[in-house]
Amino acid sequence: MAVRCKTQTLQVIDTEYSADAAEWCPLDDWGTVLACGTYQLKKPERDLSGEDSDDPHLRLGRLYLYHYDPHRLYSPMSEVQKIETAAILDMKWCHVPLSESPILGIANAKGTLELYRLQGNRESSRVQAACSVDLGDECLALSLDWSTGRRECTSPVKMVCSDSQGRLSLLQVEESASSLDILCQWKAHGFEAWIAAFNYWNCDVIYSGGDDCLLKGWDTRSAPDSPVFTSKRHSMGVCSIQSHPHREHVLATGSYDEHVLVWDLRQMKRPTSDTHVQGGVWRLKWHPTDSALLLAACMHSGFHILDVASDGCPIVSSYVLHNSMAYGADWSRVSPPDNFMTNPEPTSLKAEESIAVGVDATTQKLGQSLQNLKIVYESPTASFDVVLEDDSGEYVPEPSKKTDDQPVTGAQNLAKCGQVRTNLLATCSFYDHVLHVWRWQYQRLNPVE
Repeated sequence: MAVRCKTQTLQVIDTEYSADAAEWCPLDDWGTVLACGTYQLKKPERDLSGEDSDDPHLRLGRLYLYHYDPHRLYSPMSEVQKIETAAILDMKWCHVPLSESPILGIANAKGTLELYRLQGNRESSRVQAACSVDLGDECLALSLDWSTGRRECTSPVKMVCSDSQGRLSLLQVEESASSLDILCQWKAHGFEAWIAAFNYWNCDVIYSGGDDCLLKGWDTRSAPDSPVFTSKRHSMGVCSIQSHPHREHVLATGSYDEHVLVWDLRQMKRPTSDTHVQGGVWRLKWHPTDSALLLAACMHSGFHILDVASDGCPIVSSYVLHNSMAYGADWSRVSPPDNFMTNPEPTSLKAEESIAVGVDATTQKLGQSLQNLKIVYESPTASFDVVLEDDSGEYVPEPSKKTDDQPVTGAQNLAKCGQVRTNLLATCSFYDHVLHVWRWQYQRLNPVE
């Protein structure tokens, strides 16, 4: 599949603590709400003699809530809430409302799985703690997943969580999200169980990956401590897994070995594709409506969008403006106004020139205003795009054929071959404690089967 694409950074936000999770609310009425989680290791205070304390380091965190306003050309994201928490390792929204409210699940460094209820309206929404459960002593909760990935309200709603002791916990969520009950817990991996995920088409089946380099499948209807399969195909720790919400039998996995593997679950001897992405794959996210696109957060090599419909599952676009470890990444189901890709033929520069210009611009702008970074560039797999700026250096949008600036839901954004599609994404990086919000526009030049 040939794709023409263009990327524009809308805003860069300093999260103060190291950022490692970014999640857009998947509910249609709340798609402009973005949650960002952070993890900060703090040294204990020195004692009276000036010597370093023997006390353990503190793992601090913050939960940020932002609102995206499509009518604001500059700095469209506004912070609406900030909560001090234990360090956050992972978080995900339930894909369906519970008691008519969006619910956010958080896995934290105290070994606790927490649920927060979103209340209010999109512009002034707030989350409130709903319930929590401890997974066990002396562990960190590392990942979580909901059984609702196909946006269907499975009854009862379940969650799976992995922890630093190598265990998996299967939990049931009370209908009002006011309680969490551990149904079963078992040792799944010899070291940290970095990731756990449901098969969205059969939520009795769970997948997990660990620092023992193993990918495992589990059927919770049988003995949970006996995997139905074990794969050694990854050569390092397995840290990302996601079942495809639109294609049955399709699973994506990523590892510290810098490879993204796509599997047909009916044949687990070998993956259907293997893409080397030049960085450990911390998170994978399928596109909410386009079944061919997969977003990967690749630690040292930035963020990449893969095309699973083409032979070899190639990288079609890359976002490399982060200056630190790429961890959190997510697609929004809201499509921003597409007023920046009116000319289908961008000005071309060499790939290395586009990277250099983009990174230099990022560094310069970061020193001036983290809240108002404006960069338009093509990915290293394409070309650089020249952008008009006014006297103050702000982006001047080109005239657009589109007159409606209202956000468009994912279902409305589906387009035929040749039509331009606009996506809103959020990514975050660790040591530079930065959240980027950007839009990616692409156009298929031939159809997908």
